[in-house]
Amino acid sequence: MVTAVRHLGPNWYASVMGTAIVATAGAALPVHLSGLRTICAAFWLLSLALLLTLLCARALHWRHHGDQARAHLLDPAMAPFYDCLAMALLAVGGGALTVGRYWIGTTAAVALDTVLFTAGTAVGLAAAITVPYLMAVRQNADPRQATPVWLLPLVAPMVSAALGPSLVPHLPAGQPRETLLLACFAMFGLSLLATLAMLPLVFARIVTGGPLPLALTPTLFLVLGPLGQSTTAVGKFADVAPGVVAAPYSQGFGVLAVLYGVPVMGFALLWLALATAHVVRARRHGMRFAMTWWAFTFPVGTCVTGAEALARHTGLVVYDWLATGLFVALVAAWATAALHTARGVVSGALLAGPRPAPVAPLPVRVRTTSGAVR
Repeated sequence: MVTAVRHLGPNWYASVMGTAIVATAGAALPVHLSGLRTICAAFWLLSLALLLTLLCARALHWRHHGDQARAHLLDPAMAPFYDCLAMALLAVGGGALTVGRYWIGTTAAVALDTVLFTAGTAVGLAAAITVPYLMAVRQNADPRQATPVWLLPLVAPMVSAALGPSLVPHLPAGQPRETLLLACFAMFGLSLLATLAMLPLVFARIVTGGPLPLALTPTLFLVLGPLGQSTTAVGKFADVAPGVVAAPYSQGFGVLAVLYGVPVMGFALLWLALATAHVVRARRHGMRFAMTWWAFTFPVGTCVTGAEALARHTGLVVYDWLATGLFVALVAAWATAALHTARGVVSGALLAGPRPAPVAPLPVRVRTTSGAVR
């Protein structure tokens, strides 16, 4: 077991995020299907089990393979994935209050969400500072190698902003509720402004630097994360603001939910089409499964919850249909990624170390029929 986790990177937490978002997104769908709540709760329980398993495995990784863990932290391609731990904690915590409460009770769900939200927010804020700092002073990151993975350290505060408002009604009335809501709003601004600073760099790299390597092509979907999650966040602010902040500001949150969410969701759909086109091209060129395929899940799930928020605040049926269609795509993506991951774990291929680069064969001298040597 100790040897098996040597190459277990922080990117594995993406499987927890992708599983938890299925539960959260499915619970708010505008359609009413028999057994949907039970299915969503089952997905949440699976995400909780995956989280506990990975926390133990990653603890073994740090305990027995600290050299590899430190190498991941100093690798500009892998270090941003350390933020996936924060988002996994937050996603499972949010799912506890959304669907888990039907199985474990509201009191236990609030307690679990409080612990995971606090831990996830602390880890996310620390990573949002540490990872960009290391990229600047230790990793010698090259702008020509920018990928959507660089956005990951900036997304976790937005996840906190989107999931924190669910805890607001469970706090004492008055300043505790207002403090948490405005803290979530502050994290919304932190993540949004940082993303706006980083996204042009990523977009310029994609447009001017050619297609990403095949294995990294699915990471284009990561851009959907801050877009869908921020739309979800402003919708949640508007949901809980009445009675928590003064009337003019609570009404302002309602306006923001629409005036911000509609154009951002429009850009998210544009990016979804662009990313899908790149993935189709990469698939035709031989793209095979890698853990980056989990990028098809959580970011798309945030667009589902964002569309659900817009449906609530605009009353437009088109957003109900959009949320339902994206959820179908989310479930298909989750099933594909989960199946390939299970196969890779059973076969050991996903836990094996990187393959050494092939050695070029030595030139061979042969004699032709004319006697010349080549």
